[in-house]
Amino acid sequence: MEFREAMTKPGMLYGVGLGPGDPELLTLKAHRLISKARVIAYPAPDDGESFARAIAAEFIPENALEIPIVVPMRVERFPAKSVYDKAAEDIAHVLREGEDVVTLCEGDPFFYGSFMYLFERLGGRFPCEIVPGVTSLTACASRLQRPLTSRNDVLTVIPGPLPDDEIRRRIEDAQAIAIMKVGRHLSRLKSLLADMGLLSHAGYVERATLPSENVVPLARLEVDAAPYFSMILIYKGDEAWMLPPQFSS
Repeated sequence: MEFREAMTKPGMLYGVGLGPGDPELLTLKAHRLISKARVIAYPAPDDGESFARAIAAEFIPENALEIPIVVPMRVERFPAKSVYDKAAEDIAHVLREGEDVVTLCEGDPFFYGSFMYLFERLGGRFPCEIVPGVTSLTACASRLQRPLTSRNDVLTVIPGPLPDDEIRRRIEDAQAIAIMKVGRHLSRLKSLLADMGLLSHAGYVERATLPSENVVPLARLEVDAAPYFSMILIYKGDEAWMLPPQFSS
């Protein structure tokens, strides 16, 4: 694809939320932007398919220029800053030539979304629009068929890698809790919740809305590690909230 050499007006950078995985959960606006895009950017692992691209694949025009943002999937630390620095400059080159760039992001761009790292680098330099998506929080609650929170109860979102003491303190201060980034911390988190008397209040969801999803009371989960896209939801309210009806038997 060739771009116009001289433009006085830069292109628009779109951060488009894709939702949790089911393509039918795309918003109408996300669908419109993706299906008409001339340039598409998205995060991608260095080994395997891009989840973001897979969600939107059937809507991406065949002639669109694609800019994969390759992020190594490793337990050890890697220079993520340099990855986003380079991606930002590649995208900036396109924007300076007057082309819009639609950047795909799983879930919502500003809720643990990868797009925030591009926005940090480009948001002050180019016009930008954020298109919110269905978050993993609401998707997991819907699959568990239990409200996230109600009335004046406080909902707290906790990253699983935090130390036990920090997680315990934050759980004690909330009535409803979502623990994200469960992964290899699953066994430790289950032990902590059991010690706090909350294991029977906890539901577990992995790969919400996808064909491979798993929805189960946390106490019945018999594995020691979880995939990246997994979440634990806890509601400390009335006994009626402890388990949804389909898990009561």
